[in-house]
Amino acid sequence: MSAKPKLHYFNGRGRMETIRWLLAAAGVEFEECYLETKDDLTKLQKDGSLLFQQVPMVEIDGMKMVQTRAISNYIAMKYNLYGKDLKERALIDMYVEAVIDLNELLMTHPFQPADKKEQHFANILDKATHRYFPVFEKVLKDHGQDFLVGNRFSRADVQLLETLLMAEEYKPDILAKFPLLQSFKARISNIPTIKKFLQPGSQRKQPLQEADVPKLMKIFH
Repeated sequence: MSAKPKLHYFNGRGRMETIRWLLAAAGVEFEECYLETKDDLTKLQKDGSLLFQQVPMVEIDGMKMVQTRAISNYIAMKYNLYGKDLKERALIDMYVEAVIDLNELLMTHPFQPADKKEQHFANILDKATHRYFPVFEKVLKDHGQDFLVGNRFSRADVQLLETLLMAEEYKPDILAKFPLLQSFKARISNIPTIKKFLQPGSQRKQPLQEADVPKLMKIFH
């Protein structure tokens, strides 16, 4: 029996959260090693664990993998979340890249300077409701299936759900004009592995609070 994947990151969402989501969706148990201080990060850097001197890092199948997209791609392929053929994978990649763009906006909001926060939030709402959500609403309408690609559960579904829920944390009614996305959210949230991950006490992380930002800056800068 192979060892559980081991995730090295701080005790928060950041770029590791999508990796947690993908492992949880696949029903894979994983361990976490939290970076608490700058010394924790320096130790990983000095012992050669971080190929490019940065986290996230995931120990899996005898590898110490870095670079979020590479890790996510590997997990998706390993656990059959990457479509059935090259065309499906291309669609999944397109959708995931768009989701990542929006996710980055949401994830970086707590780090914005006070005088830029309002403008940044307005940009999030504009991009979400005018650029990204209308496209996924149309994809679901045109495709006419339960899932975004083919008719099987994929990483595109996982990563879209993650970002929809994050967006709702910022604005609870942000999906009001997108009924198919609302149905999608409910449907994917009820997949057993996802439902388990959404329960209190899971390894899903809570939203980053502004009070956490100085601590993270001390670790990474």
